Amino acid sequence: MTVDQLPLRRSTPSSQQRRAEAEQPLVIIVDDDASVREALSELILSAGFLPVSFTSTRELLDADVLESPGCLILDVRMPRTSGLDLQHHLAKNGNPKPIIFLTGHGDIPMTVQAMKAGAVDFLTKPVRDQTLLDAVITGIAVDAKRRADAVIVKRNVERVETLTPREREVLREVARGRLNKQIAFDLGISEVTVKLHRGNVMRKMEAASIGELIRTWETLPAPMRQA
Repeated sequence: MTVDQLPLRRSTPSSQQRRAEAEQPLVIIVDDDASVREALSELILSAGFLPVSFTSTRELLDADVLESPGCLILDVRMPRTSGLDLQHHLAKNGNPKPIIFLTGHGDIPMTVQAMKAGAVDFLTKPVRDQTLLDAVITGIAVDAKRRADAVIVKRNVERVETLTPREREVLREVARGRLNKQIAFDLGISEVTVKLHRGNVMRKMEAASIGELIRTWETLPAPMRQA
């Protein structure tokens, strides 16, 4: 059997390749105009980004893409559910996906509403290619920072959960700027015990200084800090 006669082996993506693809920013386009979707997809591809397009917000919500890193390009006015409705839906469900709005019918109140709700930009069709790409780059950067911040918060929450109830009390008082003797008085324990708990907190939270410990505390969700 010659080399040419050997059966071809189709290479399958490695887990590392699949992970890299999953982490690649996705530019999600939602517009009911096929020509707009096609033009935007070509532009996004030409800039080295990965586009995926949908004809409606319902079609988007039925797909499994919203948790992917990246940003959204939304037409404001679409049948049934508008881009502004989708923005509200995502915010309500804890997904502050960066959104770039495109419209041919934009007005000032609509723009204000979208920007107040956290839109990256509100652009009127037809839009210059570079203007849109600049907005996309900003949206992807905003999403990357949000995801990085979320990783830090998750890590710090997990560390707090290793603390005993008393250590959490001491952490809360240290974050308020209270001295050891003040904490001891407030909690009805000795100053030596406060120092012991404080040392345990520093070790478990992996904080090298009180300043770092306080900064870590400030990243925690408000309900956890107020509990």
